Amino acid sequence: MAEKFTVIQSGFTALERIQGILAEPIEIRDPVAPRSLPADGRGEIRFEGVWFAYKPNEFALQDVNFVVAPGEKVALVGPTGSGKSTIARLLCRLYEPTRGRILIDGVDIRDLPQAELRRHVGTILQDAFLFSGNVIDNIALGDDYRFEEVVAASQQTEIAPFIEQLAEGYFTQIRARGTNISGGQRQLLALARAAIRKPRILLLDEATSSLDTATEFVVQRALTELLRDRTAVTIAHRLSTIRNVDRILVLRRGRLVEEGTHAELLALGGLFARLYELEQIGP
Repeated sequence: MAEKFTVIQSGFTALERIQGILAEPIEIRDPVAPRSLPADGRGEIRFEGVWFAYKPNEFALQDVNFVVAPGEKVALVGPTGSGKSTIARLLCRLYEPTRGRILIDGVDIRDLPQAELRRHVGTILQDAFLFSGNVIDNIALGDDYRFEEVVAASQQTEIAPFIEQLAEGYFTQIRARGTNISGGQRQLLALARAAIRKPRILLLDEATSSLDTATEFVVQRALTELLRDRTAVTIAHRLSTIRNVDRILVLRRGRLVEEGTHAELLALGGLFARLYELEQIGP
Protein backbone atom coordinates (compact mmCIF):
# COMPACT_ATOMS: atom_id res chain seq x y z
CA MET A 1 0.00 0.00 0.00
CA ALA A 2 2.87 2.38 0.77
CA GLU A 3 4.38 1.73 -2.68
CA LYS A 4 1.03 2.32 -4.42
CA PHE A 5 0.50 5.51 -2.43
CA THR A 6 3.89 6.82 -3.64
CA VAL A 7 2.95 6.05 -7.25
CA ILE A 8 -0.39 7.84 -6.86
CA GLN A 9 1.33 10.90 -5.34
CA SER A 10 3.78 11.00 -8.24
CA GLY A 11 0.86 10.83 -10.65
CA PHE A 12 -0.87 13.77 -8.96
CA THR A 13 2.35 15.81 -9.20
CA ALA A 14 2.71 15.01 -12.90
CA LEU A 15 -0.96 15.88 -13.48
CA GLU A 16 -0.51 19.27 -11.84
CA ARG A 17 2.45 20.04 -14.09
CA ILE A 18 0.55 18.98 -17.21
CA GLN A 19 -2.43 21.10 -16.21
CA GLY A 20 -0.09 24.05 -15.65
CA ILE A 21 1.30 23.70 -19.15
CA LEU A 22 -2.16 23.37 -20.72
CA ALA A 23 -3.31 26.46 -18.83
CA GLU A 24 -0.50 28.61 -20.21
CA PRO A 25 -1.92 31.26 -22.57
CA ILE A 26 -0.86 31.04 -26.22
CA GLU A 27 1.01 34.26 -26.90
CA ILE A 28 2.33 33.60 -30.42
CA ARG A 29 -0.57 33.30 -32.84
CA ASP A 30 -0.93 33.40 -36.61
CA PRO A 31 -2.15 36.75 -37.99
CA VAL A 32 -5.79 37.25 -38.90
CA ALA A 33 -4.80 38.51 -42.37
CA PRO A 34 -1.59 36.57 -43.13
CA ARG A 35 0.93 37.64 -45.75
CA SER A 36 3.47 35.58 -47.67
CA LEU A 37 7.11 36.23 -48.41
CA PRO A 38 7.75 37.52 -51.95
CA ALA A 39 8.53 34.70 -54.38
CA ASP A 40 11.71 36.45 -55.52
CA GLY A 41 12.96 37.15 -51.98
CA ARG A 42 16.42 35.87 -51.10
CA GLY A 43 16.53 36.06 -47.32
CA GLU A 44 17.17 39.65 -46.25
CA ILE A 45 16.90 40.13 -42.47
CA ARG A 46 16.17 43.51 -40.93
CA PHE A 47 15.99 44.39 -37.21
CA GLU A 48 14.46 47.84 -36.73
CA GLY A 49 14.63 49.37 -33.24
CA VAL A 50 14.13 46.03 -31.51
CA TRP A 51 13.76 45.99 -27.72
CA PHE A 52 12.93 42.85 -25.78
CA ALA A 53 12.47 41.99 -22.10
CA TYR A 54 11.88 38.55 -20.60
CA LYS A 55 10.71 40.36 -17.45
CA PRO A 56 9.13 43.84 -17.31
CA ASN A 57 11.75 46.60 -17.58
CA GLU A 58 14.65 44.13 -17.61
CA PHE A 59 15.67 44.44 -21.25
CA ALA A 60 17.75 41.69 -22.84
CA LEU A 61 17.90 43.72 -26.08
CA GLN A 62 17.93 47.50 -26.34
CA ASP A 63 17.32 49.36 -29.61
CA VAL A 64 19.03 46.78 -31.85
CA ASN A 65 19.28 47.80 -35.51
CA PHE A 66 21.00 45.86 -38.28
CA VAL A 67 20.46 44.50 -41.77
CA VAL A 68 21.73 41.18 -43.11
CA ALA A 69 21.86 41.27 -46.91
CA PRO A 70 20.61 38.30 -48.97
CA GLY A 71 23.28 35.61 -49.06
CA GLU A 72 25.42 37.34 -46.41
CA LYS A 73 27.08 35.27 -43.66
CA VAL A 74 26.92 37.06 -40.30
CA ALA A 75 28.13 36.00 -36.85
CA LEU A 76 26.75 37.16 -33.48
CA VAL A 77 29.38 37.35 -30.73
CA GLY A 78 29.57 38.76 -27.22
CA PRO A 79 29.91 37.80 -23.57
CA THR A 80 27.37 35.53 -21.87
CA GLY A 81 24.06 37.37 -21.48
CA SER A 82 24.77 39.87 -24.26
CA GLY A 83 21.64 38.93 -26.26
CA LYS A 84 22.90 36.53 -28.94
CA SER A 85 20.41 33.74 -28.21
CA THR A 86 17.62 36.29 -27.71
CA ILE A 87 18.11 37.56 -31.26
CA ALA A 88 17.89 33.98 -32.54
CA ARG A 89 14.68 33.33 -30.59
CA LEU A 90 13.08 36.51 -31.87
CA LEU A 91 14.06 35.71 -35.45
CA CYS A 92 12.34 32.31 -35.09
CA ARG A 93 9.38 34.10 -33.47
CA LEU A 94 9.53 32.10 -30.27
CA TYR A 95 8.97 35.48 -28.61
CA GLU A 96 7.58 38.81 -29.83
CA PRO A 97 9.67 42.00 -29.65
CA THR A 98 8.63 44.35 -26.86
CA ARG A 99 9.20 47.23 -29.30
CA GLY A 100 10.35 47.50 -32.89
CA ARG A 101 9.95 44.95 -35.65
CA ILE A 102 11.80 42.18 -37.51
CA LEU A 103 11.41 41.82 -41.27
CA ILE A 104 12.37 39.07 -43.70
CA ASP A 105 12.43 40.18 -47.33
CA GLY A 106 10.48 43.28 -46.34
CA VAL A 107 7.67 41.44 -44.51
CA ASP A 108 7.16 41.74 -40.74
CA ILE A 109 7.45 38.19 -39.37
CA ARG A 110 4.34 38.82 -37.23
CA ASP A 111 2.37 38.99 -40.49
CA LEU A 112 3.57 35.53 -41.59
CA PRO A 113 1.90 32.22 -40.74
CA GLN A 114 4.21 30.37 -38.36
CA ALA A 115 4.42 27.36 -40.68
CA GLU A 116 5.76 29.55 -43.50
CA LEU A 117 8.27 31.25 -41.21
CA ARG A 118 9.54 27.86 -39.98
CA ARG A 119 9.89 26.68 -43.56
CA HIS A 120 12.04 29.64 -44.59
CA VAL A 121 14.20 29.89 -41.44
CA GLY A 122 16.14 26.69 -40.82
CA THR A 123 17.77 26.14 -37.42
CA ILE A 124 20.75 23.91 -36.63
CA LEU A 125 21.72 23.66 -32.97
CA GLN A 126 24.81 22.33 -31.21
CA ASP A 127 22.97 19.19 -30.16
CA ALA A 128 20.57 18.02 -32.86
CA PHE A 129 17.51 16.26 -31.44
CA LEU A 130 16.59 13.03 -33.23
CA PHE A 131 13.29 11.26 -32.73
CA SER A 132 12.51 7.57 -32.41
CA GLY A 133 11.82 6.44 -35.97
CA ASN A 134 13.68 5.62 -39.16
CA VAL A 135 16.13 7.85 -41.05
CA ILE A 136 13.45 9.11 -43.44
CA ASP A 137 11.19 10.13 -40.54
CA ASN A 138 14.02 12.11 -38.94
CA ILE A 139 14.78 14.00 -42.14
CA ALA A 140 11.21 14.59 -43.34
CA LEU A 141 9.77 15.28 -39.85
CA GLY A 142 6.27 14.34 -40.92
CA ASP A 143 6.23 16.42 -44.11
CA ASP A 144 5.29 14.76 -47.38
CA TYR A 145 8.66 14.54 -49.13
CA ARG A 146 9.36 11.97 -51.83
CA PHE A 147 12.05 9.35 -51.18
CA GLU A 148 14.15 10.85 -53.97
CA GLU A 149 14.11 14.23 -52.21
CA VAL A 150 15.31 12.62 -48.97
CA VAL A 151 18.16 10.93 -50.85
CA ALA A 152 19.12 14.18 -52.61
CA ALA A 153 19.26 16.09 -49.30
CA SER A 154 21.36 13.30 -47.78
CA GLN A 155 23.81 13.40 -50.68
CA GLN A 156 24.08 17.18 -50.50
CA THR A 157 25.03 17.02 -46.81
CA GLU A 158 27.38 14.01 -47.15
CA ILE A 159 25.36 11.73 -44.88
CA ALA A 160 24.27 9.41 -47.73
CA PRO A 161 27.35 7.09 -47.59
CA PHE A 162 26.77 6.46 -43.89
CA ILE A 163 23.03 5.82 -44.38
CA GLU A 164 23.68 3.38 -47.22
CA GLN A 165 26.01 1.36 -44.96
CA LEU A 166 23.28 0.84 -42.36
CA ALA A 167 21.58 -2.56 -42.23
CA GLU A 168 18.26 -1.26 -43.57
CA GLY A 169 19.53 1.90 -45.24
CA TYR A 170 17.05 4.78 -45.04
CA PHE A 171 14.59 2.54 -43.17
CA THR A 172 17.00 1.87 -40.28
CA GLN A 173 15.48 2.74 -36.90
CA ILE A 174 17.08 5.61 -34.97
CA ARG A 175 16.66 5.61 -31.20
CA ALA A 176 15.33 8.67 -29.39
CA ARG A 177 18.04 11.37 -29.21
CA GLY A 178 20.10 9.38 -31.71
CA THR A 179 21.87 7.30 -29.07
CA ASN A 180 22.78 4.59 -31.60
CA ILE A 181 24.73 6.91 -33.93
CA SER A 182 27.67 9.29 -33.43
CA GLY A 183 27.53 13.02 -32.74
CA GLY A 184 28.82 13.84 -36.21
CA GLN A 185 26.19 11.64 -37.85
CA ARG A 186 23.49 13.35 -35.79
CA GLN A 187 24.70 16.74 -37.04
CA LEU A 188 24.77 15.57 -40.66
CA LEU A 189 21.20 14.32 -40.31
CA ALA A 190 20.26 17.74 -38.92
CA LEU A 191 21.86 19.37 -41.98
CA ALA A 192 19.90 17.04 -44.28
CA ARG A 193 16.74 17.95 -42.35
CA ALA A 194 17.42 21.62 -43.15
CA ALA A 195 18.58 21.01 -46.74
CA ILE A 196 15.39 19.23 -47.81
CA ARG A 197 13.32 22.29 -46.85
CA LYS A 198 15.48 24.68 -48.88
CA PRO A 199 15.25 27.58 -46.38
CA ARG A 200 16.19 31.11 -47.38
CA ILE A 201 17.86 31.67 -43.99
CA LEU A 202 19.92 29.35 -41.81
CA LEU A 203 20.37 30.03 -38.10
CA LEU A 204 23.37 28.18 -36.66
CA ASP A 205 24.25 27.79 -33.00
CA GLU A 206 27.91 26.79 -33.44
CA ALA A 207 26.89 23.52 -35.09
CA THR A 208 30.40 22.00 -35.05
CA SER A 209 31.71 23.11 -31.64
CA SER A 210 31.14 19.79 -29.83
CA LEU A 211 32.74 17.55 -32.48
CA ASP A 212 36.23 16.13 -32.80
CA THR A 213 38.54 17.62 -35.44
CA ALA A 214 38.07 14.95 -38.13
CA THR A 215 34.28 14.90 -37.80
CA GLU A 216 34.15 18.69 -37.64
CA PHE A 217 35.92 18.86 -41.01
CA VAL A 218 33.29 16.63 -42.66
CA VAL A 219 30.38 18.53 -41.10
CA GLN A 220 31.94 21.90 -41.96
CA ARG A 221 32.36 20.83 -45.60
CA ALA A 222 28.71 19.78 -45.76
CA LEU A 223 27.70 23.00 -44.04
CA THR A 224 29.63 25.09 -46.58
CA GLU A 225 27.68 23.43 -49.38
CA LEU A 226 24.38 23.95 -47.56
CA LEU A 227 25.11 27.65 -46.99
CA ARG A 228 25.84 28.37 -50.63
CA ASP A 229 23.62 31.28 -51.81
CA ARG A 230 21.78 31.36 -48.46
CA THR A 231 21.68 33.97 -45.73
CA ALA A 232 23.28 32.65 -42.53
CA VAL A 233 23.34 33.91 -38.94
CA THR A 234 25.77 32.10 -36.64
CA ILE A 235 25.80 32.35 -32.85
CA ALA A 236 29.54 32.11 -32.20
CA HIS A 237 31.03 30.77 -28.98
CA ARG A 238 34.52 30.17 -30.36
CA LEU A 239 35.78 33.25 -32.17
CA SER A 240 38.33 31.22 -34.12
CA THR A 241 35.50 29.53 -36.07
CA ILE A 242 34.16 32.72 -37.67
CA ARG A 243 37.18 34.04 -39.55
CA ASN A 244 35.48 33.60 -42.92
CA VAL A 245 32.09 35.20 -42.27
CA ASP A 246 31.25 38.39 -44.16
CA ARG A 247 30.49 40.42 -41.04
CA ILE A 248 30.57 40.09 -37.26
CA LEU A 249 28.05 41.81 -34.97
CA VAL A 250 29.36 42.32 -31.42
CA LEU A 251 26.82 42.58 -28.60
CA ARG A 252 27.22 43.73 -25.02
CA ARG A 253 24.41 43.96 -22.45
CA GLY A 254 21.75 43.83 -25.15
CA ARG A 255 23.24 46.53 -27.38
CA LEU A 256 25.05 46.29 -30.70
CA VAL A 257 28.43 47.90 -29.95
CA GLU A 258 30.68 46.88 -32.88
CA GLU A 259 30.42 45.43 -36.36
CA GLY A 260 32.85 44.61 -39.13
CA THR A 261 35.02 41.85 -40.52
CA HIS A 262 37.31 39.74 -38.34
CA ALA A 263 40.36 41.78 -39.36
CA GLU A 264 38.59 45.14 -38.97
CA LEU A 265 37.43 44.34 -35.43
CA LEU A 266 40.86 43.13 -34.36
CA ALA A 267 42.39 46.35 -35.70
CA LEU A 268 39.74 48.36 -33.85
CA GLY A 269 41.02 47.05 -30.52
CA GLY A 270 37.59 47.06 -28.86
CA LEU A 271 35.46 44.41 -27.17
CA PHE A 272 35.89 41.81 -29.93
CA ALA A 273 39.68 42.19 -29.85
CA ARG A 274 39.70 41.69 -26.06
CA LEU A 275 37.50 38.60 -26.29
CA TYR A 276 39.68 37.17 -29.05
CA GLU A 277 42.83 37.82 -27.01
CA LEU A 278 41.34 36.07 -23.98
CA GLU A 279 40.41 33.08 -26.12
CA GLN A 280 43.96 32.81 -27.45
CA ILE A 281 45.39 32.90 -23.94
CA GLY A 282 43.04 30.09 -22.88
CA PRO A 283 42.26 28.91 -19.35
